[in-house]
Amino acid sequence: MINPFGVAQRRATLAAVLCGALAISTVGCNRTPSESNSSSGARIAIVTRDFTNPYWAALRDGAIAEGKKQGVEVTVQAGSSETDSAGENTKISTMAAQDFNCFGVVPVNATNVITPLVPVAKKGIPILNLDTQIDAEASKAAGVSYASFIGSDNLSAGKQAGEALMADMGGHGDVAVLQGIAGEQNGINRLKGFTEATQGKLQIVATQPADYDQNLALTVTQDLLRAHPSITGIFAANDTMGLGAAQAVKNAGKSGQISIISVDGITAALQAVKDGTLSGTISQYPYAEGQLAVQACVNLIAKKPVPERVVAPIQLIDKSNVDKAMAAFPQPFQPFDNPITGGK
Repeated sequence: MINPFGVAQRRATLAAVLCGALAISTVGCNRTPSESNSSSGARIAIVTRDFTNPYWAALRDGAIAEGKKQGVEVTVQAGSSETDSAGENTKISTMAAQDFNCFGVVPVNATNVITPLVPVAKKGIPILNLDTQIDAEASKAAGVSYASFIGSDNLSAGKQAGEALMADMGGHGDVAVLQGIAGEQNGINRLKGFTEATQGKLQIVATQPADYDQNLALTVTQDLLRAHPSITGIFAANDTMGLGAAQAVKNAGKSGQISIISVDGITAALQAVKDGTLSGTISQYPYAEGQLAVQACVNLIAKKPVPERVVAPIQLIDKSNVDKAMAAFPQPFQPFDNPITGGK
């Protein structure tokens, strides 16, 4: 007669041996399929515009720091300039052929990254649209979709900038606007928000792109000040242009006579606010945006939900709170709700 307990014992022993043999594989014993979905050992790719811009460098630093915290490998690459769409696309194409589990991409414009992302989408690898909106219809036509958009509310940033500039100018006056890259959606949204906030109060006498470049903004602002000597306010769509405008104002001998508000909250802009050469900056906390991107990828790799849209925090930084902002940098000095982790 066969001892049923002996059979059970032999089966248990065999199961233990099999579990040991399978320990080197990605499938574990005594786990359901959902429990085996893990981000452990995952590789995350992020491609942005240009590391010479401190904003994108901060996004990179936040992503890498969060990767170390989460125990995942994060690789961040960029083009050679704000307008280097070809260089950015080359980076994406190269990384698409490598073994990454999630992609995060900041486009130069609304369509440039779609074609190099097609191979990524065909593999079923989740893609995050970061910071600047990618054209939804063109993406759909190419078979590319995005698990989430993570970025700041640029319309709100423009409105806050307009309100702050009006307050600093006493509610009236002539204004020049320095746009970013022509046709780039973030700059369009910032200008729209600024215009809505100041309509009928401030007079926009000139609007000109400066490609988010400090030296170009210096040259453009010098020309604008000569053409429009009545200007008493400048809105720059990012901090590097704001710093260029501030230098032009100083060169023209008009320091203290022209209010300047910009967007991003980079270190140099915070120092300029403290020094009084910038009236304020709308901080968009790219370091936190990089952290959010990695957190979202970790969730997606582990088959956990991520909101379709994640709004990164923004904050007006002026003389009243610049010391707090500098002390907390690169993190926001005020807590914000994180829809990915459910915390602050």
